[in-house]
Amino acid sequence: MKFQCLKANCKTVHLGGFSPKLEPALFVNSGDRIEVETYTGFYVCDRAPEEFLTPELLNIYHNLPPERKVGTGPHLLTGPIYIREAQPGDVLEVRLLKITPRLPMGFNAIRPGWGTLPQQFSEAKLRFIPLDLERKIAEFPPKSGMQIPLQPFFGILGVADGEVNRSSVPPGVYGGNMDNRLIQAGTRVFLPVLVPGALFSIGDGHSVQGDGEVDVTAIETSMNGTIDLVLHRGFKLPTPMAETPTHLIIMGFGETLDLALENAVQQAIDVLKILTGIDGEDAYVLCSLAVDFRITQAVNRPQKGVHGMIPKSILPDDCNYLKSEWDRIMSGEGG
Repeated sequence: MKFQCLKANCKTVHLGGFSPKLEPALFVNSGDRIEVETYTGFYVCDRAPEEFLTPELLNIYHNLPPERKVGTGPHLLTGPIYIREAQPGDVLEVRLLKITPRLPMGFNAIRPGWGTLPQQFSEAKLRFIPLDLERKIAEFPPKSGMQIPLQPFFGILGVADGEVNRSSVPPGVYGGNMDNRLIQAGTRVFLPVLVPGALFSIGDGHSVQGDGEVDVTAIETSMNGTIDLVLHRGFKLPTPMAETPTHLIIMGFGETLDLALENAVQQAIDVLKILTGIDGEDAYVLCSLAVDFRITQAVNRPQKGVHGMIPKSILPDDCNYLKSEWDRIMSGEGG
């Protein structure tokens, strides 16, 4: 295992989306560990207080080259990271070892025409929210006494596909803007490799978010992370998937929540068939009996998200290599 550090600067970040044409910010081998910096808030820098800004973020804001701007999304991502020998048909595993807010402040924004209630809340509103990093809480509304425990995660973990200027807003088979609040430190994420080198990017840090992300943003926060990138060959993956110590998390996407649920159920059926060898009908029944389906996000149009949570405790040990590897990986022996 090799340890590398990926700083966020004008040569290592990109704005707006994913593209196989982007120059890689870093080259790694399977199993390498990376300490990565991310920034958020490119489009609010002109309205941000000093606590939110750093010289590095301001330099990116003023000097990011045109070739690092792809797609139409608002997200500033660090990467892409090129994984040597990765080829389409492989699977990239992202082990999230540590996720930490970089600054004691984040923001939440209501955008006109977005969110789950765009007619009711139609006025643009930008709020900067202080973070108590020592106590790991955010108080909102200010001085209300309502304290929200911080649960930091990266909203975007994704790979490039064949589209040159894919927007960073909708999630898809490539991962991207999944905004799944359960993908915290101690979680593994699995993404299909769609182009040579995978071209993995990360960002959209959230200090805390509820299921649904209903007003269109969380507490958007510049974030540091420590990750391992591991390449798997011969591992079928019908959809982006994550693993916690207790559950497999199966992602589903669709233009409506109904379609996202249908997709999540179908993907869960496919994963259960692969892991256990049971037929589709039995997997469908098992989903109804034991799998919890939750709204991930309802705002990243045109793709909303629903995720299915398969308890690892129901899976036989001989089929669930993920479960058997968990302790070894988290003890640092993996890679």
